[in-house]
Amino acid sequence: MNGTVAAVEEMGENSKKSQWKLFIEDISVLQLVLSFLLVGVSCLVLMLYLMFTSLWPIPTLYFTWQFFDWNTPERGGRRSEFVRNWKVWKHLKDYFPVKLVKTAELSPSRNYILGCHPHGIMSIGAVSCFSTEAGGFAQAFPGMRASLAMLAGIFRMPLFREYLMFAGILPVSKESLEYMLSRAGVGNAVVIIVGGAEESLASSPGVNTVVMKHRKGFVRLALENGADLVPVYSFGENELFPQVLLSEGSVGRKLQALFKRVMGFAPCLFTGGRWLLLPYRRPVTTVVGSPISVPHICNPSEQQVAHYHNLYMESLSELFHAHKISCGLADTHQIRFI
Repeated sequence: MNGTVAAVEEMGENSKKSQWKLFIEDISVLQLVLSFLLVGVSCLVLMLYLMFTSLWPIPTLYFTWQFFDWNTPERGGRRSEFVRNWKVWKHLKDYFPVKLVKTAELSPSRNYILGCHPHGIMSIGAVSCFSTEAGGFAQAFPGMRASLAMLAGIFRMPLFREYLMFAGILPVSKESLEYMLSRAGVGNAVVIIVGGAEESLASSPGVNTVVMKHRKGFVRLALENGADLVPVYSFGENELFPQVLLSEGSVGRKLQALFKRVMGFAPCLFTGGRWLLLPYRRPVTTVVGSPISVPHICNPSEQQVAHYHNLYMESLSELFHAHKISCGLADTHQIRFI
């Protein structure tokens, strides 16, 4: 029933937009999808190819520079407000649309770790709200700077790493996160998609599964750096791409697990709407919850980590149930922790 209502509302909203506006939105989202799927590898292949052509000085100079610039992603990156304010990000936000909801204040005199759930296929809500200025984070939380953390390996891809850093995206490595929380001043909101690749494999319309029970590293990091924890839930994230869920023990699922262990992310078998690549036009509402006050403990015990981990899961569950109806879910929907 909710899906039918959402589809009718979507048709109504789209009918108000011009064909040109719809086309621009499609292209804006397509560039993000292609970036997610192809751009990193394409940049690497291009640079390697140029090494064997008359243009070999270009990749040689770049790789030399990258060698000396190797640790920049772990030291705050190279954030560009110009890139974060590109018009394309507004069109991307309007496509779904994506909406940021604030439920409590974040003090610019503190640092925070925002745990974002669920991962979905491409984490559209997190990308739109935290790696661009189109989502309105800076307006909602004056004095705060959001930095989305992603798989560290992609920052080794030539050229693509520059694009990611310009968007304020950082590696989800301990060195990178500790730098932002302890050596980059205050007013930093580091956004971690806690469930990662494993959670992406559970993504499917109508599913509210969160990989959390054994993910305690971000809690320990918060304690070690005195950063408060903030739960974030993107309602609608799992509705964007239908995924073929492979059964446990199947050959396909084993291959996904192997790929995840080796590469750090898992290939999902999904389809989109138009051109089989574009996600469905479904609203995504990213709700930022209330901060959980965390003390600064240099060497937290397992009991202390477990305590704040439990507090975080309780807070995330409360956030989900408080906003699920207003965000289009039925009262019967439950959040499931695995």
